[in-house]
Amino acid sequence: MSMGMGPMRGAGVPVQKSKDLRGTTRRLFSLLGPEGFKLALALVLGVASVGFMVSGPQILGNATNILFDGIVSKRLPLGTTKAQAIELLRSHGHGQLASMISGMNVTPGVGVDITRMGQVLGFAALVYLVGAAFNYLQGYTMAGLTQRLMSQMRGDVEAKMSRLPLRYFDSHSHGDVLSRVTNDIDNLTTTIQQGLSQLMTSILTIVGVLGMMFWISPLLAAVSLVTIPLALVVTTLIAKRSQRHFADQWRETGLLNGLVEETHTGHELVQVYGRSAVTVEQFNRQNASLYGASFKAQFLSGMIQPSMQFISNINYVTIAVLGGYRVASGLLSLGAVTAFIQYSRQFTMPITQIASQMNMLQSGVASAERVFEFLDAEEEPRDIEQKTPLGLGAGSVGSVTLDKVCFRYEPDEPLIEDFSLVVAPGETVAIVGPTGAGKTTVVNLLVRFYEIDSGRILLDGIDYRDLTRDQVRGAFGMVLQDTWMFSGSIRDNIRYGKPEATDDEVVAAAEAAHVDSFVRTLPEGYATILDEDASNLSSGQKQLLTIARAFLADQSILILDEATSNVDTRTEVLIQEAMARLRVGRTSFVIAHRLSTIRDAHTIIVMEHGRIVEQGDHDSLMRAKGAYYNLYESQFSGAST
Repeated sequence: MSMGMGPMRGAGVPVQKSKDLRGTTRRLFSLLGPEGFKLALALVLGVASVGFMVSGPQILGNATNILFDGIVSKRLPLGTTKAQAIELLRSHGHGQLASMISGMNVTPGVGVDITRMGQVLGFAALVYLVGAAFNYLQGYTMAGLTQRLMSQMRGDVEAKMSRLPLRYFDSHSHGDVLSRVTNDIDNLTTTIQQGLSQLMTSILTIVGVLGMMFWISPLLAAVSLVTIPLALVVTTLIAKRSQRHFADQWRETGLLNGLVEETHTGHELVQVYGRSAVTVEQFNRQNASLYGASFKAQFLSGMIQPSMQFISNINYVTIAVLGGYRVASGLLSLGAVTAFIQYSRQFTMPITQIASQMNMLQSGVASAERVFEFLDAEEEPRDIEQKTPLGLGAGSVGSVTLDKVCFRYEPDEPLIEDFSLVVAPGETVAIVGPTGAGKTTVVNLLVRFYEIDSGRILLDGIDYRDLTRDQVRGAFGMVLQDTWMFSGSIRDNIRYGKPEATDDEVVAAAEAAHVDSFVRTLPEGYATILDEDASNLSSGQKQLLTIARAFLADQSILILDEATSNVDTRTEVLIQEAMARLRVGRTSFVIAHRLSTIRDAHTIIVMEHGRIVEQGDHDSLMRAKGAYYNLYESQFSGAST
């Protein structure tokens, strides 16, 4: 939803308050250190651009003088000198006119010097052209500087994400993380490239214009300076009031967007439960709130430009009256006054721009602070530098041992204590238990998403601490309950875990996972492009694709977390058969809530509160009539009623 910003662009930006403005700004400028030469070059180009642009009105003032002097000269008697013409005017009672001519460069009887005027106008055009060229070069330099800095920052953020533990992502919402690495970096890019450049130009323009105004007429410059406090007060008062309403506008916009998204996502439920009228009423009420906040914000923001224009007009009238009097008195030339009026017009605009850019800069510094917080987040412990080759340990490929493993998410809340388990190569271990028992936590420890507090985990007889994380994770293939697809073809999605796989290998994996049959019914087959949500596939089909991905990756250890939860009963049977073939010679960890799917597991582990309360195969656990027996009976007794 696009919101008009009004004349003051920065006023529409929802400002975040920086916690440490000085420290964040210092750190941000330290990142600009390697670009110090380019930053200095941008400053020099800015000075040159402003210098040429500021000199333009003075040159045009000279052209005005040539024109006005020529017109007045033409009306004076030919053959007389300037002094004689002035004396003649005084003798005829035209003292005021004589005083004005005394301050002019006239040659009685001679008209406008067209050649000289053309030269001055040509020089003015050249000055403006060169100034525009320097301005272009400054923008080019700042754009390159900013994009190099942001490219480096995006690279740092991407590298940081791979070093952060899963604990960080569990404690921060995905939306917040995405906002830091996308929106905040984009906002910072805009701030440095546009805000910093415009702030620099505005300050230089104020200094240059003010210098030219004092050079032309200190009196008129002093009069113009009176408008600065007035302009600052008006801008600040209006900006403060509009900011409050802009905050309301963005909040109401978020609420309205959330309502629209909810009702769109749950459109079927809205219709089924007959909530359409209520939803429309909620929308109208929220839309009315947004209208009220937006109207006030846009109205107040829109008052800045007319207010500044009013102040500028007062200044213009004052300068015109005083300047006209001084021209008539011969103390100033007409060109000087016209140039001064142009400078006075240019003087108020940079002040408004600075007020606007300060808002943008504050928002940019807040975004920089959020990015720095992300970059400063605690990382995973560093991997060992000398890695141990897999396959040299005491066990065969695929053996996993957990020896008195203890782990807790929070220091004072124990979760897994003294967890011990030995899994031989090729065995299937099913982990069952109620919600919160620690099943998924065990999987996270196996793939080293979390580091254990004490105990040992061995892979092929080698302690995890002697292996890199890439080595550990390279031994595991995973099929999770929540399917994940990226934008690309079906072929590339299957090939994700093994990029070098041939098309024949992709098809073989798809056939093993019963994917090939439905893929060939699609118009583009394996070349069919999926979007991020893979909305052109059903949930079951997406689940089958993730299983095909695991088939193709061909890892020594499999983790199946409710891998068949989104497929129908017939497909589930086919998948179970395929998994049985896939598990041959491989170690498998299966997390399941439907206990009928893990009856053939070599070992079934029943967990409660992070502890193993029972362990054995299906038949032995049923005979024991313990926790597993109660879980199994509750499922099937519930299904039969």
